[in-house]
Amino acid sequence: MRWTVVQRLLGDFCADLSLVDWWPLRLVLLAVTVLLAALLVWRFRRRAVRLALLPLVVLLVAVNVLIGVNAYFGYYLTVAQALGLDGEDQGSLAMLNAQQTRPANGIVATIDIPGSSSGFAARPAEVYLPPAWFARPRPRLPVVLLLHGTPGSPTDWVDGGRAADAANEWAAGHGGVAPVIVMPDVNGDVFDDTECVDSARGKAERYLTVDVPKFVHSRFLTREPGRYWAVAGLSEGGTCSLVLALRHPDMFAAFADYGGLVGPRDGDVNDPGDTIAALFDGSRKRFEAHEPAALLGRHRFPGLHGYFVVGEADPEPLAATRFLEGLTRRAGIDTRVDVIPGGEHVFPVWSQAFATTMPWLAQQVGLGPPAPPPGRAPTPAAVRPRSRAVPR
Repeated sequence: MRWTVVQRLLGDFCADLSLVDWWPLRLVLLAVTVLLAALLVWRFRRRAVRLALLPLVVLLVAVNVLIGVNAYFGYYLTVAQALGLDGEDQGSLAMLNAQQTRPANGIVATIDIPGSSSGFAARPAEVYLPPAWFARPRPRLPVVLLLHGTPGSPTDWVDGGRAADAANEWAAGHGGVAPVIVMPDVNGDVFDDTECVDSARGKAERYLTVDVPKFVHSRFLTREPGRYWAVAGLSEGGTCSLVLALRHPDMFAAFADYGGLVGPRDGDVNDPGDTIAALFDGSRKRFEAHEPAALLGRHRFPGLHGYFVVGEADPEPLAATRFLEGLTRRAGIDTRVDVIPGGEHVFPVWSQAFATTMPWLAQQVGLGPPAPPPGRAPTPAAVRPRSRAVPR
């Protein structure tokens, strides 16, 4: 049966109404219940009025209790789910939420994260949910945003990046507990390149810092952005992770940059070239507001943690890492650097980078003991991903 326009609009509206964090609703319901109860006792003397209002009071009490129970166990995450108005784009999430058994390994689901505030036309995101997420009551887990490069898509981290494998391995040693890993779209298309900034190519920064956190927190019952969130990425996504962490330090406790350039660039080299014209409408001020060197020179980030991983045979990102390493440390960032011998700008380097930094990321978002010093296992430079353009 086809949905009517009204049903679609109602479903979209209700999908933004969280049932697990909607504490104002519970307070309003409680206030209304108390008011009606008071009116029944002191104001209305007529039996007919009391008989009419009494079921309403009972209903409000029951609804308030049910909302509280639901918030604890996380059965329905949104009003749309409770009313059966999820729509086709919420199908995967509804099925995940309905799963009754805890899986042995984490599950990766494809989820649409709408650009409600940004208007960004994003492709579906990939979301890794560890085994612990399926427990009842549902734990509030931390989050790692994992950003892809260009050309590329969110599935790059599932395929060539093997992020789920690394997360499952870590979760297996920690009782099934691991961060929720969200792999959102940053470009809108395979060959587009937003550099995660708001420009004529789309409001990617607003999408990643407003729409994605709001959706993830309300739909997956995660910790709120801030102390328990981190951002990481490969190539373009690595640059994005650094810039987003510097521009939004209240949202992220840590960043990991795997083979990124020295800052947002409309090209494959550290030289700005046409970047100011292409991404910032010719505004030098807007460019410097997103340039890591400028941000690190003007501000200090004593609560931020950073990890750079780069291939030894990846010249431009290697030069960027060497340049940024000193700047981040002088700006008060707890910085680690790992150079992979012989590593190039390829997926085997990035998959190894994520596996190496996974314990560190988990520690930074509040899970697990302190991470050991990073390893330096070599990655053959000749190994390249099959049937895949190498992103930046």
